[in-house]
Amino acid sequence: MGKSLVIVESPAKAKTIGKYLGSDYVVEASIGHIMDLPKNDIGVELKRRTFEPTLIVSPGKEKVVDRLKKLASKADMVYLAPDPDREGEAIAAHLSIQLLPMMKDKSKVRRVTFNEITKKAVQAAFLHARDIDEDLVDAQQTRRVLDRLVGYQVSPLLWDKVRRGLSAGRVQTVALRLIVEREQEINDFNPVEYWTIDAQLEPTANKQSFTARFVGVNGVPARVANGKDEEGKELFLSNALPDQEAVDEVVSELKVAKWSVRSVEKKERRSNPKAPFTTSKLQQDAAGRLGFNVRRTMGVAQRLYEGVEIGAEGTVGLITYMRTDSTRVSADAIAEAREFIGKLGAKYLPATPNEYVGKKQQVEAQGAHEAIRPTSVKYTPDSIRKYLSDEQYRLYKLIWQRFVSSQMTPAVFDQTTVDIVAQAKLGYDFRVTGSVLKFEGHLKFEEEEKRARQSAKDKAAKEEASAKSTADADAAAQAGTEEEDEAERRLPELSNGEALRLQKLDPLQKFTQPPPRFNEASLVKTLEEKGIGRPSTYASIINTIQDRDYVKKIQSKFVPTEIGTVVTKLLVKNFPYIFDTAYTATLEGELDAVEDGTERWTDLLSGFYDHFEKELNVASDKMEDVKRMEQKTDEICDNCGSPLILKWGKFGSFYSCSNFTKVKPMTIAAGPWKKDPKAVTKKVTSAFAFPLIVKATTEDVVEYSKEVGDAKEMASAIAEAAEQGKKVTVEPISCDFTKENFAAKPDLSAPGADEAPEEEACDNCGRTMVLRNGPWGPFMACPGYNEDPPCKTIRKLNQKVQQKPPVQLAESCPKCGKPLLLRNGQYGEFISCSGYPKCKYIKQELLDVKCPKDGGDIAVRKTKRGDLFYGCVNYPKCDFASNLKLVNQTCPKCDSAYVLEVVNDKGTYLVCPNNREALPKRRKKKGAPEEEPTTPPCTYEKKIAGPAPVPVIERPDPEKTRAVVESVA
Repeated sequence: MGKSLVIVESPAKAKTIGKYLGSDYVVEASIGHIMDLPKNDIGVELKRRTFEPTLIVSPGKEKVVDRLKKLASKADMVYLAPDPDREGEAIAAHLSIQLLPMMKDKSKVRRVTFNEITKKAVQAAFLHARDIDEDLVDAQQTRRVLDRLVGYQVSPLLWDKVRRGLSAGRVQTVALRLIVEREQEINDFNPVEYWTIDAQLEPTANKQSFTARFVGVNGVPARVANGKDEEGKELFLSNALPDQEAVDEVVSELKVAKWSVRSVEKKERRSNPKAPFTTSKLQQDAAGRLGFNVRRTMGVAQRLYEGVEIGAEGTVGLITYMRTDSTRVSADAIAEAREFIGKLGAKYLPATPNEYVGKKQQVEAQGAHEAIRPTSVKYTPDSIRKYLSDEQYRLYKLIWQRFVSSQMTPAVFDQTTVDIVAQAKLGYDFRVTGSVLKFEGHLKFEEEEKRARQSAKDKAAKEEASAKSTADADAAAQAGTEEEDEAERRLPELSNGEALRLQKLDPLQKFTQPPPRFNEASLVKTLEEKGIGRPSTYASIINTIQDRDYVKKIQSKFVPTEIGTVVTKLLVKNFPYIFDTAYTATLEGELDAVEDGTERWTDLLSGFYDHFEKELNVASDKMEDVKRMEQKTDEICDNCGSPLILKWGKFGSFYSCSNFTKVKPMTIAAGPWKKDPKAVTKKVTSAFAFPLIVKATTEDVVEYSKEVGDAKEMASAIAEAAEQGKKVTVEPISCDFTKENFAAKPDLSAPGADEAPEEEACDNCGRTMVLRNGPWGPFMACPGYNEDPPCKTIRKLNQKVQQKPPVQLAESCPKCGKPLLLRNGQYGEFISCSGYPKCKYIKQELLDVKCPKDGGDIAVRKTKRGDLFYGCVNYPKCDFASNLKLVNQTCPKCDSAYVLEVVNDKGTYLVCPNNREALPKRRKKKGAPEEEPTTPPCTYEKKIAGPAPVPVIERPDPEKTRAVVESVA
């Protein structure tokens, strides 16, 4: 009897499931998708409007597919077990396409799903194997086709009109639109002044003071106009006065008023527990409470879901599937939670289980989906903490506490509201509300953590005070107790009509604040509220808009870059229907209908493409050409005083002098000038207008330069120039002054712009990605990059960020005499001429050693990989190059004019170039003949330093490098 083949998505998941199934099953990983649309073609049939996708085996997955085919041909059964969602169903369908031809009995390929990776759930799933759900596959395929249609047909427009390499996305553009429009709201915001008045009061019976807020006059609420909402309804600020004049008038009355209690209302308030986590709620809470970004949250959750080594128990899946919209929980999980809560005390256990209504509560084939919960409550966070990393522990604790508290009783507060009147000519109304926790209920875990934190603070304060004296320690402890009591202090006991004494009035001027910028939590919340995308896609949406350099994170808030703002305005203006927020949300509902089987996927695509094609045709003709933009400004050129023009370049907008011209200079040949100066003069004046510049150069070095205003001056200058240099040219006066438009770019020097990078997980297998170096520089890669089969998920690190402005140096260019600039480039800082591109001089770092071949200078250079080498400046005439640094020291044994610096794990040595035994062995080129040494051998070698410390490759900051995520299938 043969074995059964089980195919999952990731190696980590395969390891866990293999342990539960036993030796009769072979568990393999597909490592994500194995088929996709081609990269170099749209891959969707549009002529006949069938929208059939052309699927191919993803490049790099050929070995994986071949291996699975061989195993499938020998297996009795093939079980397809990717994740229980649209993406997982599509992966199962693609596996089926590849494996069915290898199977003699086509009915032996079955689909299994499980919401949690536990022995019970996995074994039960294999007892309920099913066919592939074609509706789920259609829903995923429709989303993929929609995104391909938009991306492959709108992005080329952006390349043509703005800049190559830009991209547009059906959902990412709408998410970016929210950020850009919020920034516009902030820029357009006009603050409104308002004043509040707080009164510090105390009862005549005791000295326990409290603070009440001014709320109105004679029962009429005090409020200040605060504009109108989107529907035109007037908005007001409550409990406020409009200006200082009104405040001074009220304060003068309050100082002589009689204060008393008008009414005291006491009532009990209940706080109900929250539902277990859905994906979006987990992302929001992890961002707000743990500081995790969405990508990190989903990566850590993936590892908790797939399994963690728990001592003798082996690999255990700790949470249920983390991509879900449902708040449903299985009856077994509820029973286990209630049993645990009962041990905490009967008062924490409700009479019947708490039920929650979510978006997807239907129990269908695609979903016996549950909320995110621990697979077993017995794995309390503290009991397994030693097996978890810090981030795993913190996220698991968040999920565990939320689930357990969701089945606990409500928390109860005693709330007291006191209305106070200050009677003068008018009755001035004040109010104060106090709330005290009476029963903690579902807040038990939060309250325990609060008490633990307070206890730690008190202990620290006591230890610090004990260093002074025991008496001081007692006083500090007493003070700490008093502070704690102050925090928990109730309002004083007050009764109706009781007189009060005014201690202090505190009028405070305030201004309304603009809406806050989005952070990850608030953006996820807004996307969910508006129905844009789905929680499982939020991580990729947020990553994409950062990867494309459309937004920048500053102090954890999203700030749109200039390119992000320009792209958004162009797309929203030219595609008002497709990139409309409401339409995008409607489309998500239609995708759900395809998943439910109530709408055909081709009907959805046909309706979408009708709108999209019309807008695409109009945009192709009418979209603004930002590349060729030239906008007049009030700015003045620093060099010549001419007006500056705003233009668009590779890195955004910049200012350029209006006196700049691209006209090429005209060369004045010596022969024609001597033969007929008038003809040459006529040719120059017909091509150019005065004033002109006459120059003489020798090998790109300017020997002579003069400005001329008429033909007579020009003829005289040409004659002088011919005597000064080899090449004589005439050109119009041109000012090449430029400066960056920093006002349109986010301030990268702002505090928080360079936040500490976070660990990130591989999208396919969940392992922590590591830094690697490649031919084009550093990149982040999965640890399984070189495994067989490989997991080739990578994240490129590109320097596509706003560069620092160049710094002018006191040194002049040796070729043209213009000032040198310190610039930032792809490989770091370098010094070049400010006259670029006319003068291409770049200052090189030279060694104090002459080239052994032609006597030229030796310069320090870099390869494409960023490795240093040393070469002659006369290249390509002289091809001398060395990977070892040349040192200006004569060899004491053979009189070689230089020695080489060799660094290895034993230390740093000076070695004669003729000591061929001590030098690193060079691999000869294939087919090249053996080189015979032309100099006698030498044995000189001298150690000058010990071993260098092992360099630590620092993890690049993704916010600085502006990452581009790419999963290579």
